[in-house]
Amino acid sequence: MNELNTPKPLHEQVSSRDGANVSIWQPGFQPAPSKEYSSQNEVFDVLIVGGGITGLTAAVQLQELGKAVVIAESHTIGYGTTDGTSAHINTFADTTYAEVEQDFGKESAQLFAKAIQEAVTTIKTNAATYRMDCDLESKDAYVYAEDESQRKELDSLYESALRAGVEAHTVSQSPLNIPALKVIHFPHQAQFHPLKYIGGLRKVFEALGGVVLEHTRIEEIEQENDLHKARSGDQVIQAKAVIYATHIPPGGINALHFLNAPYRSYVLAVTLEDEKYPDALIYDMQEPYHYFRSHVIEGQRYLLIGGNDHKTGHDDPQAAFEALEHYTRQHFKVKEVAYQWSSQYFVPSDGLPYIGKMPGSPAGIYTATGYNGNGMILGTIAGKILSDLIAGKDNAYADLFDPRRVKPLAITPEAVKENVDVAYHFIADRLSTEELDSLKEVPFDTGMIAKISGKKVAVYKSPTGEIHTLSPVCPHAHCFVNWNASEKSWDCPCHGARFSPQGEVLTGPARKDLEKLNLP
Repeated sequence: MNELNTPKPLHEQVSSRDGANVSIWQPGFQPAPSKEYSSQNEVFDVLIVGGGITGLTAAVQLQELGKAVVIAESHTIGYGTTDGTSAHINTFADTTYAEVEQDFGKESAQLFAKAIQEAVTTIKTNAATYRMDCDLESKDAYVYAEDESQRKELDSLYESALRAGVEAHTVSQSPLNIPALKVIHFPHQAQFHPLKYIGGLRKVFEALGGVVLEHTRIEEIEQENDLHKARSGDQVIQAKAVIYATHIPPGGINALHFLNAPYRSYVLAVTLEDEKYPDALIYDMQEPYHYFRSHVIEGQRYLLIGGNDHKTGHDDPQAAFEALEHYTRQHFKVKEVAYQWSSQYFVPSDGLPYIGKMPGSPAGIYTATGYNGNGMILGTIAGKILSDLIAGKDNAYADLFDPRRVKPLAITPEAVKENVDVAYHFIADRLSTEELDSLKEVPFDTGMIAKISGKKVAVYKSPTGEIHTLSPVCPHAHCFVNWNASEKSWDCPCHGARFSPQGEVLTGPARKDLEKLNLP
């Protein structure tokens, strides 16, 4: 196994993201400069917390409807999952139409298909209408089965897609040189550069009068009469409605935290010796599945291949990268592994995203979560649904994705298992830690959970030897965090909160940093 190469930035300026590994989208992307905004007295119609594809899509639509909108992003636009996506735009999703049929009915499967198609159309329309330079390209997609068991699953995917009204065809082979028993072709798919796309949405939003506040972490929101007052340090933002476009709603324990399981997926961007890059979006039927496509950055074409997904805070991230590289080298003539990164997504308990009014919250607070591995399409349709709900417009998909829905038949044994896993980690991670006599034993640029003088501590030693000692207890639900040696982060295995080596919140649902400890 060859050692993975260190990513080589194409420009000095690289946009930030929620992990140490550089994604292929960061080099060369020039983020818009933040603008100063100081008015404490303005009352906005809508505060959108989170500057990814969901937040920007909703913001543009609301601003076009005449609403006064402000986006508060705790880091920078695109910092989270939008910057970590592989940016496939599909007319099908990780939750198959067969699964939706079984749990929600045939009409719901057809409605799900229409929602996905509307999201694809929206992305294409936005790119054309606003003349976005976002590398948008129409592509064909192929899904293939390698054995008899996978073939049966692919048959189900294919037949249910046809029943849902999605165009699909059986073909003899995929663009990959990998033997397959059956291949399904989905035409009219697409791909794009996600940061350029949401950068384009931001430009439109600000041109319409919208306000973007970066490096603005919303610490709490209080309701006073009909207004929501959001606090970020000394700043107070007032709004009539709030959208949590944060991938999972932050703050205290919410029902949605138990209905979504956090996962990480791994992506490599490689160059090939033989230049045989697939000109399509391609997926196998393994569990977890692999996904493939190519993209040109600064004149260089790369193969993007992803997979090896596992729950956040579980397993070994570096081993996942190594296994993915091994798989890639088995099937492609790899010249160089140029980039490697991972990204987070949330798997909903019943297979469909939760989009709408947030359960257990005051009136006027909305959220969107549970996109599975389809954040670009489901984030887009979520933005449209949320803007319609706030504007008082009917939306055909609102009931299907309502977070307050009750579908007992759709609550799977897998969802029960996920919450048992949360309880297990709450207890087990407290029982097993390494005893250290001295903090000097911690290797450079490494984090670990250790017991020091009888106290359990999250310890990180920087490359220069600076020691950071933190409480290992996630402030969200009080599970113990684990060290992610690849992305250099503390990851919570229960609900997916992630923290920097110094304990600062990277992604929710936690709102507070890990507590700093002063050890003798």
